[in-house]
Amino acid sequence: MHPLQSLRAFVTVAREGSVSRAAARLHLTQPAVSLKLKHLQDELDLKLFLRRPQGLVLTPDGQALLPSAEKALAAMSAFEQNARALHSTLRGRLRLGTIVDPEFIRLGAFLHRLVERAPQLETELRQGMSGSVLEQVRDGRLDVGFFLAPPGVGPGALAPEVAHRELTRFHYYVIAPAGWGQRLLSNGWSELATMPWIVTPENSVHHRLLKGTLEPLGLVPHGVAQVDQEACMLDLVRAGVGLSLARDALAMAERQERGLVVVEGVQLPCALSFVWHRDRQDEPLIAEALEALAGVWGVGGPVA
Repeated sequence: MHPLQSLRAFVTVAREGSVSRAAARLHLTQPAVSLKLKHLQDELDLKLFLRRPQGLVLTPDGQALLPSAEKALAAMSAFEQNARALHSTLRGRLRLGTIVDPEFIRLGAFLHRLVERAPQLETELRQGMSGSVLEQVRDGRLDVGFFLAPPGVGPGALAPEVAHRELTRFHYYVIAPAGWGQRLLSNGWSELATMPWIVTPENSVHHRLLKGTLEPLGLVPHGVAQVDQEACMLDLVRAGVGLSLARDALAMAERQERGLVVVEGVQLPCALSFVWHRDRQDEPLIAEALEALAGVWGVGGPVA
């Protein structure tokens, strides 16, 4: 295989028609270019140029080899560019903690944006409850994740070492089985707490929101069933088992489509946030995830 320097000298002299002009373009001396041409012709055992008054011109053999030499140089140039690009291409695996349903957290749009920005990046999704996602981000089992908490609070005292960016705010409503309207004429928390409740584990935002509301009043919900999936909660409410919390959009849809009762005047504010460990703020994986997130949710700026 012939050295690339010799091929570059051959192609450049063919284009310029002059060793001196080729040497200037290649940032070499004229003797160096002439020597490379001589080595190439000796190796090929072919005469590639003829000297004419107007300069060097290709022989028929030189004309026949020029396209192949140009293709070889172009291929090598592309190879070098691809190799350089690998140094700036983000690689690795982003471990992402997801919660509730994909549509609500805009998971598809987020992953699409992430793949567009970093096609070599692999994502690993782990579905869980809000609190469990926070725990795994804090101890490093997850890189980033979604988290639910009261507006403006974020992880707060639960995990001060975890940073967050608030994405959107909404409300949780209290929902009850169809036909329970007469039982809910009094919608004070003292009365509601005594009714049967479908409760959730401590890691869930439902538990934290309900506890934060009832505990200051000295109340505890009368739990009759515990589930860890939002779909199961809705099924049990539909089946007449008891009360539950539901996101505003879900609550309205269930009232319209299935006749579930939404307790009037009772709303628990909540916010969806994106979380990551503060010590990893400047890692390329985290930075890329935040950029993709900003493109989907239109949020950015300082983190909390």
